[in-house]
Amino acid sequence: MGTAIRTQQHPHDDAPDTAEDFARLATLSDGPERRALRDELVRLWLPMAERIAVRFRGRGESLEDLYQVAALGLVKAVDHFDPARGGAFEAYAVPTITGEIKRHFRDHMWTLHVPRRVQDLRNRVRRAVKELGQSSSGPQPTVAEIAAYAHLTEQEVRTGMEALECFSALSLEAEMPGTDGYALGDALGGPDPGFDTVVDREAVKPCLQALPERERTILYLRFFRGMTQSSIAEQLGISQMHVSRLLSGCFAHLREEILAESHGEAHEEVPAEAHAGAHAGVRTH
Repeated sequence: MGTAIRTQQHPHDDAPDTAEDFARLATLSDGPERRALRDELVRLWLPMAERIAVRFRGRGESLEDLYQVAALGLVKAVDHFDPARGGAFEAYAVPTITGEIKRHFRDHMWTLHVPRRVQDLRNRVRRAVKELGQSSSGPQPTVAEIAAYAHLTEQEVRTGMEALECFSALSLEAEMPGTDGYALGDALGGPDPGFDTVVDREAVKPCLQALPERERTILYLRFFRGMTQSSIAEQLGISQMHVSRLLSGCFAHLREEILAESHGEAHEEVPAEAHAGAHAGVRTH
């Protein structure tokens, strides 16, 4: 049996009369004849699918890719259309193809994940701005004007306008407008080592306060006043070797205390002389 398909006058030149052929397709079992008829139906209705795809051009996707998505939607429409329901194929195919294209934009074109409701608001706001701009040569429409035209609240309009910037992302290497080679990435901060310093100081502060006064003084002079060991020894009236040994002892004691605290171990009892000097404190600035 051949697969010739009749055509008749229609408001759209790309809409052939294929009602009888869809009815015959439904009666055929899978095989060469059915596949040939199916392929011929897809070929004849392809101009309509491409007409629908053209409506979505200028939205960040190439027209060739839109044609492919529309063709996929057309194939699905041909495969799932049931002529026994009594409806025209075009009435079934148009929303099927349109939905396939919209799903493509929603799933593959948005750089940021945006809820479907917000995407719909974006589309309504974009369409309203475009139509208001065509009907007026004045300034850009206000939020209130867009809301009234699109039958939205002003908050919904603001949400849709924010989503206008979410369809694609700007590269961190892109030059910022009005700058001389200044990229967006240049404005991003990096890790601040000062935060680690704050954490370290807070962790060691109780241990420092528990040291004898002389050790606290030596640590203060060495690390907050920047004095050398020989200068400290001269000021305190002790030898430089003694200062070196005291510093090494302080380091070992502080390390042991901090490690014990981090592992949840109990601190060893602080010597009595440490209690006597604990209230003096150690300056940390």
